[in-house]
Amino acid sequence: MTSVPEAPSAARRPVLRSHHGDDVEDAYEWLRAKDDADVRAHLEAENAFTEARTAHLAPLREQIFEEIRSRTLETDMSVPVRRGQWWYYTRSIEGQQYGIHCRAPLVSPEDWDPPVLSPDITVPGEQVLLDANREADGHDFFALGSFEVSTDATRLLYAVDTVGDERYTIRVRDLETGELLPDAIPDTFAGASFSPDGRHIVYTTVDEAWRPDTVWLHEVGTATSDDRTLFHEPDDRYWVGAGFTRSDRYLIIELGSSITSEEWLMDADDLSGQPRVVWPRQEGVEYSSSHAVVDGEDVLYIVHNDQALDFELVRVRADDPQGPREIVLAHEPGQRLLGISTFRDWAVVAYRRDGLSRLATLDYLSGAPTEIAFDEDLYDVGTAGNPEWAPPMIRLAFGSFVTPSTVVDIVVATDERRIRKQQPVLGGYDPADYGQRRVWALAEDGTRIPVSLVWRRSFGEPGEKPRPLHLYGYGSYEHPIDPAFSIARLSELDRGVVFAVAHVRGGGEMGRSWYEDGKLLSKRNTFTDFVAAARHLVQNGYTDAEHLVAEGGSAGGLLMGAVANIAPELFAGILAVVPFVDALTTILDPSLPLTVIEWDEWGNPLDDPGVYAYMKGYTPYENVRDGVDYPRVLAVTSLNDTRVMYVEPAKWVARLREVGADALLKCEMSAGHGGVSGRYNSWRERAYELAWIFDVLGVAQD
Repeated sequence: MTSVPEAPSAARRPVLRSHHGDDVEDAYEWLRAKDDADVRAHLEAENAFTEARTAHLAPLREQIFEEIRSRTLETDMSVPVRRGQWWYYTRSIEGQQYGIHCRAPLVSPEDWDPPVLSPDITVPGEQVLLDANREADGHDFFALGSFEVSTDATRLLYAVDTVGDERYTIRVRDLETGELLPDAIPDTFAGASFSPDGRHIVYTTVDEAWRPDTVWLHEVGTATSDDRTLFHEPDDRYWVGAGFTRSDRYLIIELGSSITSEEWLMDADDLSGQPRVVWPRQEGVEYSSSHAVVDGEDVLYIVHNDQALDFELVRVRADDPQGPREIVLAHEPGQRLLGISTFRDWAVVAYRRDGLSRLATLDYLSGAPTEIAFDEDLYDVGTAGNPEWAPPMIRLAFGSFVTPSTVVDIVVATDERRIRKQQPVLGGYDPADYGQRRVWALAEDGTRIPVSLVWRRSFGEPGEKPRPLHLYGYGSYEHPIDPAFSIARLSELDRGVVFAVAHVRGGGEMGRSWYEDGKLLSKRNTFTDFVAAARHLVQNGYTDAEHLVAEGGSAGGLLMGAVANIAPELFAGILAVVPFVDALTTILDPSLPLTVIEWDEWGNPLDDPGVYAYMKGYTPYENVRDGVDYPRVLAVTSLNDTRVMYVEPAKWVARLREVGADALLKCEMSAGHGGVSGRYNSWRERAYELAWIFDVLGVAQD
């Protein structure tokens, strides 16, 4: 029998932190020195210990991986997207980690029905634009941050990250010769694009704190030293991005903090000029604009929250955006307006109501929206793959906990729905075998918290008897966790595990007030809401504390660390993925990536003693308690993560070990915030996490 090594014990090397008269000795802050040999040795020791402690799960991990693989159509093709005179799509090939990006010519200019693709049939005229498997060869990590074909279809730009730190190098390929052009632009942010004439590339770079702060213009074929700055934002609170309107009429430069935004316009056919502001920034006002042509006049449709908590839609003249505002969709409390996608003849509006995503088509002349209805109680829907300016139909992506992801084209004039593809699930999947529903928990202050459930019906209805339950949560940045389908999740449901999502405050499920009630000095609501959801599930017989595992990632990892401190008795296990568990230390340091930007979300503890005291009261690392029987913990992180640095979970696990907790740390040494790259690697990573969850829940291996 193989002996398990002792858990690594990080050396205590106290570093003094002093703010607002409060002196704190941080014993493990030295782990932040990423390139220090002792730090690397400690992380390797943690990985070895975790591998030894979970070695007995290797057969189960392999079984889960094979379940995911066997349910997935490995050789497959995406639904083609029309742009110009080409259909663009991606092939996946069995045994290959990454997609192969392809295109094929239209049969005729009037052809709006995409070809029905088959993996074993060559499409007439097919061209391979980029084989990501070849590009990734020799690299442990590979990710695309930009991918775009010029309007005239003769050039491809793509940007690659082979480390995981989200710093991309842009390359340009001549699609007529297949040759790479000499252009190579390193250290860019994601989201570069060609100008409509294909002569220029607009891209963004970051500052020392990993904040996108400068928009550049590069002329293809020239030296990067000649690139011109289009826009620079010196205020550390704002991110900057840029993109061309669907109409190719304007370049829109976008600035945003968590609470304030500003946009600048440039004529797309004259990027030598100066950008002009749409609306000058006003603290607390967010807006986004989209170009359209109505009665021959260039207009901007602007979604904003100026005196409109859940946002409203107005229309202004593009040449006088600060002039009169025509209200198109008035503010409606409780219905959170998210955005608008404008096309030549109509627009699509996205919004949320009753905790679900919604879409409606909008007639320009009448201003009347027509909601696109669906017949499931829980679902997620959004627009997808609509680059053309004047299509007769709109493409949507629809799915739910039980309905695999479905691509639907809707003919706007007739409301005819054409299902282009539904995600294949091999092995005889039947959605009728599974159920989904929403229940409501009561928070400490009486607020009703929605909790969404999905389960396999053959094990009985939830609540009939306690079942193993996997509870997921996030609750930050107004980001909703919507009911989406997952092949990997079937491995849980088919073992009798109920999967649930607690839609806690701080997220975006229930409108802007739902978000505001879970941020800044109301952040504790996020944590107590999750605890209330867990208690509701236990008290109403859905599960019990011995069979309840919680999971969250990134800011959801902060949630995991907080609830482990608040109510450790409620959970058998905590899975924290790239967890933001040393929040106060990070938010106190403006030199770290994202810190200043994050002050709008969490508060500024550097200058405000009240915020400092509030954050110190909940940040997980600083609130680990002696004499507490903590649930089992698995923290998963990545060495090259620039968003939540590996040091946070490393310190947290070290502190948990001090108080006797059963805590494991798994650090990917060649990955970033999104974890490993490549679909097979991702499946193995999820199989690893699910095997640990099943072990905690006592779910028997088949």
